[in-house]
Amino acid sequence: MRFRVVIVLFLLLLITGGFATYWFYFRTNEEGPLRLTPLKFADVPGWSEADPAKALAAFRRSCVKLRAKAPDSPMGYAGTARDWQKTCDAADSAHNARAFFATNFTPYAIGGDGLVTGYYEPLLNGSRTRHGKYQTPVYGVPEGLVSVDLGAFRDEWKGEKIAGRVQDGRLLPLPTRAEIDARPPSQTPVLFWGDDREAVFFLHIQGSGRVWLDDGTILRVSYAGQNGHPYTPVGRILIKDYGLPREGMSMQVIRSWLKSHPKDADRVIESDASFVFFSTAPVGDPKLGPVGTEGVPLTPRASVAIDNTIHPLGLPMFLAGDGFADLFIAQDTGGAIRGNARADVFFGFGANAETAAGGMKAHPRFYALLPKTVTPKLPP
Repeated sequence: MRFRVVIVLFLLLLITGGFATYWFYFRTNEEGPLRLTPLKFADVPGWSEADPAKALAAFRRSCVKLRAKAPDSPMGYAGTARDWQKTCDAADSAHNARAFFATNFTPYAIGGDGLVTGYYEPLLNGSRTRHGKYQTPVYGVPEGLVSVDLGAFRDEWKGEKIAGRVQDGRLLPLPTRAEIDARPPSQTPVLFWGDDREAVFFLHIQGSGRVWLDDGTILRVSYAGQNGHPYTPVGRILIKDYGLPREGMSMQVIRSWLKSHPKDADRVIESDASFVFFSTAPVGDPKLGPVGTEGVPLTPRASVAIDNTIHPLGLPMFLAGDGFADLFIAQDTGGAIRGNARADVFFGFGANAETAAGGMKAHPRFYALLPKTVTPKLPP
């Protein structure tokens, strides 16, 4: 690992002309190598009872991006874009979702213990000007922010990134959350001011949302960049430092605790050094979510965030067990979503979605659906 770090830093030194320090992510997969076992749909528990209609609609949205790829573009262990483009052609004329997936895909059991959580699109109240109760800033991208995707230089570095700002030809770290709260980076625009600090903090965790401005405008707020510091779940801090029970920990519990402990709320919130910068745009189709990592709008209860250093975006995934059985399409990623059998279900917009996402924690089995033309190619 140390040798790998040296190589990464040397590469970045060449790219940036030198830097004083750096922030980086490394994916450590403690589960071991990915294992895929081919099955028949009849052997997949819950498949015959599930309704994959929403997943088919979501998959068709993924096909917009899959068709835009060069046919020989690799899809990780899942063949090439050509294999998926042929499947997309079949999706266009499909009338029965279950028959479409059963005819065109082979299910593969993914080894390892599964973990599924949830996320949603919150609604904030805001103002374009700072006044009255509107005191918490939501920032746009700072001038000079650079996010370096190391996977663009080496396949084995896929998913590893550093972020910082360029100054005098050097890549320097951005401040932590606490430092930004105390003194935001210069030339960082404020998109709007929120009326609830905890709500703004949860916007950072979710990565997107909507804001209802005091002039009556409703906008979609989307992830546009990050300060390069690692994400720390505040629930872990509440368990470790404040004695909250691990069982029953949820977004609702965290929000309630922060509201009822204002003197400690700053310390807990700022224990997460990660800080997100946003952009705003018209809402567009209100029934769909924000644009995910794949570049398509997320479909409530049919899109999932996965670890795209392991799984290709656009992959159908069936999750079954622990009171759970449904088909999803991998269309997003997340800083905390790491591992072979890890997913975050997008539940949509509003209070009901927040309740469902906040209480979502299940341990189902994971099944990847691959086009029948594909034989998975896994590392030895």
